[in-house]
Amino acid sequence: MKDSNSATFQLVTIVLFLSLSWRATSDSSSQVDKFLQCLANNSALMLESIYTPIAIVAPNHVSHVQATVICAKDNGVQIRVRSVGHDYEGLSYRSNVTFVILDMFNLRSIDVDVDVDNEVAFVQAGATIGKLYYKIANESKGHAYPAGVCPSLGTGGHFSGGGKYGLSVDNILDAQVVGADGNILDQASMGEDLFWAIRGGGGASFAVIVSWKIKLVQVPEKVTVFTVLFTLEQGATDVAFKWQQVAPKLPEDLYIRQIASVINGSCPLEKKILVSFMGLFLGEADKLVPLVNQSFPELNLTKEDCKEMSWLESTVYWAGFPVGTPVQVLLNRTQGAPNIFKVKSDVKTVIPKEGLETIWQMLIGMGNTSAANISMQWNPYGGKMSEIPESSTAFPHRSGNLFLIQLRDMYDRMGPFVSKDPREAFLNYRDIDIGSSPSDQTNFTHAQVYGSKYFKDNFQRLTMVKAEMDPSNFFKNEQSIPPNFNFK
Repeated sequence: MKDSNSATFQLVTIVLFLSLSWRATSDSSSQVDKFLQCLANNSALMLESIYTPIAIVAPNHVSHVQATVICAKDNGVQIRVRSVGHDYEGLSYRSNVTFVILDMFNLRSIDVDVDVDNEVAFVQAGATIGKLYYKIANESKGHAYPAGVCPSLGTGGHFSGGGKYGLSVDNILDAQVVGADGNILDQASMGEDLFWAIRGGGGASFAVIVSWKIKLVQVPEKVTVFTVLFTLEQGATDVAFKWQQVAPKLPEDLYIRQIASVINGSCPLEKKILVSFMGLFLGEADKLVPLVNQSFPELNLTKEDCKEMSWLESTVYWAGFPVGTPVQVLLNRTQGAPNIFKVKSDVKTVIPKEGLETIWQMLIGMGNTSAANISMQWNPYGGKMSEIPESSTAFPHRSGNLFLIQLRDMYDRMGPFVSKDPREAFLNYRDIDIGSSPSDQTNFTHAQVYGSKYFKDNFQRLTMVKAEMDPSNFFKNEQSIPPNFNFK
């Protein structure tokens, strides 16, 4: 559009709620026209260097997704798909070129079938994992699904979590997507290559994820959680050193995360390190305590440290809410102020005690110069996810990885302790710093840099799937998969 109202299309967000029951009257249409003209006339007040979407389409039906894809492609408009908006770099809702947001907010239904012959759920892309957990538990106290700890994550973009039964992508049975040609596809019609790619390779490069069919897993009616704290004076370094050796090899019923945080000391301006060990056990405390004390005696776990609860209540605990918080909190699509952080690297070798002490000092140094809460999260791998070959899904970070570190501002200094050639990263913790392309194109050389970090050897197969399913590269963002027509 090249007339005087073009600023409207570059700088003003028009929200389109597509509903078959809505019909505009002549009066309402006139009001809309006047409103848009007013925005255009006053657009000089806006920041002209920032592109905002020309429309936010919130579909109520899969046909609305099809229409959006077809119209965007026919008119040369880029599309960004937003399930809930947890992309760390915001690529699901921003671009440097003219674009449309396809907001899946209204497509959030969940149907659970816990019949002994099925044990499945059908979940649309706009549903949060908190709502999924809640709906599953409402149908059965003995079923669950392995995914993340943040309840407000959207299932459309997230399903690459972890747990006893492997990653979320290891328990996906089917999917409904809309391809670049606007057609609706399921596993049978999309083929094995695309179904492989969207399980760990990021759906945004290939299609619009509309819904998933997932396999539920069985859990006991009572589980146990705990959090044990150590300062450096209490031996945190020794416990953290042993945790690296133990956590990836623990029984599949037990998961222990480590978090190192900077806290205020007893003296003014003093900073100290506090290391937390947070655990989930699919069973009761009487069985957990001797199990931990045999394999990880340095933790010194006691029954008093443990809290027994339902699996659903444990998801509330792991989300950071106090014990006793009503489980309905899981239904909130927003969970307070957002946490901003970068996640960069997988760790393949045990970090020595001297290395841990160096990390503690780096964290304290950051704490002395920043008003933000400084923490470093260590999530163990192992278990079921390490038993599955790297090429089984597009997610490759399996056997050989000990744990994943979530960190801020320490990428270069962590170099001696992390994976190399390539230095690996997790797509769900997107990071533009490791490489990117411009918004309106996908540079293959640039893509090889970030692609090898996210997907390792699976990157080449992903480029082949892209060439087959989206040869014109319609679905793209700053870190999308490029089509490779030369792959053999």
